[in-house]
Amino acid sequence: MKFSTRHIYLLLLILTNFAFTSCKKDKVLIIGDSISIGYTPFVTKELKNKATVIHNPGNAQHSGNGLKKIKNWIGEEQWDVIQFNWGLWDLCYRDKNSKEQGNRDKIHGKITYNLEDYKANLEAIVLILKETTKAKLIFVTTSYVPEKEVGRYSNDPIKYNAVAKKLMNKHGILVNDIYEKSIPIHKKYGLGTDDVHYTKEGYQKLSELIVKVLQKEI
Repeated sequence: MKFSTRHIYLLLLILTNFAFTSCKKDKVLIIGDSISIGYTPFVTKELKNKATVIHNPGNAQHSGNGLKKIKNWIGEEQWDVIQFNWGLWDLCYRDKNSKEQGNRDKIHGKITYNLEDYKANLEAIVLILKETTKAKLIFVTTSYVPEKEVGRYSNDPIKYNAVAKKLMNKHGILVNDIYEKSIPIHKKYGLGTDDVHYTKEGYQKLSELIVKVLQKEI
């Protein structure tokens, strides 16, 4: 069978488009606190052949800070997936006289955002996300808080996660609920019974929970 120049051109065009499509990487934005900062490098490495993973500049802190900066973090980029979380900073109690890092003090301090305000902030953020981007949205629940943490009560993540999950369900947003799985990870790879953070190995284990969901969405 003989092929005309036109047929060869069309074939090359199809092959070029196929190669471009197969090599195209999704753009993933991760917005979150220091826990997400810790696991993002592992997520980036694991998904390097499938996606370009970017974390928002710095620590996203609490939902009030998120509401203030969310549009800047999204920017003009056409994100394919946006994963976001707030909670650890929201449920933290702080007192200006406390000498602990971040003025944490759950005995004498004031909570950053109560459940009602946390819900209101989250909903406002969700509405902005849905209005300004076509990205797939994923909410990640708050991770484990050990009992001796000076600024946070260990049962509060359960309460805040319940509010967040109900809200995400209302808006049809996928939830990656890592809370229960983060407990054994922290107990083995956490920095201590008074610290919400993890060792390098701990963040690597958390990243596996994140990658498992992201792989299905990119």
